[in-house]
Amino acid sequence: MKNIFKILAFLPLFSSCADLFDPALENNREIDAMYGEPAFAQGVLANAYLLLPYTSVYNSPVTNEVATDNAVTNDNTSSWMAMATGSWTSSNDPASQWQNRYHAIQYINLFLERCDDVVWSTDEIVCQLFKDRFKGEAYGLRALNMYHLLRAHAGWTDDGVLYGVPIKRNSEDNDTNFNVPRDKFEDCINFIFEDCENALKLLPTDYKAHTETDVPQAYKDMGVDASVYDRVNGAHMGGRLSGRIVEAIRAQAALLAASPAFAEGSGVTMETAANYAAVVLDRKNGVSGIDADGYKWYANGTEIGSLAAGSNPDEILWRSDIVENLTKELENYPPSLYGTGRVNPTQNLVDAFPMANGYPINADGSGYDENDPYSNRDPRLKEYIICNGDTYKDTEIITATYGSNNDALNKESGHSTRTGYYMKKMLRSDCNPNPSYNTKQKVYSAYIRYTELYLDYAEAANEAWGPKEKGNNAYSAYDIIKAIRERAGITDTGYLDECAADKDKMRELIRNERRIELCFENHRFYDLRRWKVDLSLLTEQAKGVAISQGMGGVLQYNYIDVENRSYKDYMYYGPIPYNETLKYDQLKQNKGW
Repeated sequence: MKNIFKILAFLPLFSSCADLFDPALENNREIDAMYGEPAFAQGVLANAYLLLPYTSVYNSPVTNEVATDNAVTNDNTSSWMAMATGSWTSSNDPASQWQNRYHAIQYINLFLERCDDVVWSTDEIVCQLFKDRFKGEAYGLRALNMYHLLRAHAGWTDDGVLYGVPIKRNSEDNDTNFNVPRDKFEDCINFIFEDCENALKLLPTDYKAHTETDVPQAYKDMGVDASVYDRVNGAHMGGRLSGRIVEAIRAQAALLAASPAFAEGSGVTMETAANYAAVVLDRKNGVSGIDADGYKWYANGTEIGSLAAGSNPDEILWRSDIVENLTKELENYPPSLYGTGRVNPTQNLVDAFPMANGYPINADGSGYDENDPYSNRDPRLKEYIICNGDTYKDTEIITATYGSNNDALNKESGHSTRTGYYMKKMLRSDCNPNPSYNTKQKVYSAYIRYTELYLDYAEAANEAWGPKEKGNNAYSAYDIIKAIRERAGITDTGYLDECAADKDKMRELIRNERRIELCFENHRFYDLRRWKVDLSLLTEQAKGVAISQGMGGVLQYNYIDVENRSYKDYMYYGPIPYNETLKYDQLKQNKGW
């Protein structure tokens, strides 16, 4: 991947379609230069990698989580805070994917139209191998970009049709008619599936040292052996889009399409979504492939430090390059540890963590003690959230109102917690933002985690067949949730067994496990919407806790409202950008926007 981006040094960074085809005289190069220059041609595709819908800052900074019931931010300039509190409009949409996704698709289409005419190698067979792999990457990347466009912009219009976005199969130039209507959602999903199928025909499952039996028969018939195949598809290509990654993208898109917000107009069933997820999980040996430490992937320093270029730990399906950084720690450590406490978990999220016996805190038999609320809880609570009195980095963090430093609730605007909690997940405890040390550590961004795919399967399998049925697969939703909870330390299956007798109850448990396992990874904003949850859940106030000391030093817990959430019933679906609808009258806006 590093080599991909080095190639970009040879490329202009085009800012518009016009720039691509009418370049300025000073510096830009004609796109057709790629025919005779394979490095330049790779750079065109590299732009699609550069525009991936994941930020370049490691661990994907927590953004839309602070627009949900999971968190708030103490940054008063946050566009996501403004969105959550009533300022989300079609001309002010921090969730928009329109510009970057279509920029990426333009580069991809340019590449696909020219790839076969590029001389990738003077050896005809090797040249064909390169053509196939590069086209496979391009198809897969286009599917990925379309998926993110649909999450952000698909929706029902006033005429009662579920639309996606305009499908762009070809590159655009100055003579193209840009005023085209949106395609129906079902057609967009089928386009994603079509691109995935095309990619899977051309890509290796993984970039690795292949054996002779790994070489596809079509290439064997051309005289390709494992050594030649690995020149193009070997381990040194790790990090680029592979067949395994494309299978995961297909599973993600299928679950979106089968979800309540889109199922009526998608033609995709939960059975299909479950089976697509199972394709990915079967490559991990199903339930037995769940990584024992996967829920702490971001903090496994020894594992991260030993990763070879292009290799992945067991929890990670696709990741960024490893860099040395402490940006997230500077932003999110408590002030006493030289951070600015930017993301504050809510009481709503804290309450979602069950007891150590697996029962929700409000369930009979849970053993929850309202006077000692953080004891005997799901171990993930202490892994993911700093609560009052917790020790982190050998420092006791006091978020209570009696705290004497800026760790205390609302002590200093822009630094202190607004909820009584600090985020711990996604941070490495061996970083040190103290200016005297400024100690960085190796980190990476997880683009796709296997845990997400396990939870995708559990959700879809429960809807398709019920809690304990497996379809034609080797494991059920029950099996997945049991394994995920056990690895976190919840070995009591009493509550899980109760849920297994009731599909609706199991649904709520699966959704809660997803909330916990994927918290602060920018999933919940979209999950709540594709589930079409009751509007009251979207507008539920973000809550916190003000802890004080009573007689004899006894702690008293006063639960407080921190931030209102202001969403309307049409906001299950994001808008088409207002400027686009002004330019192109064929673009129908989603209902309500």
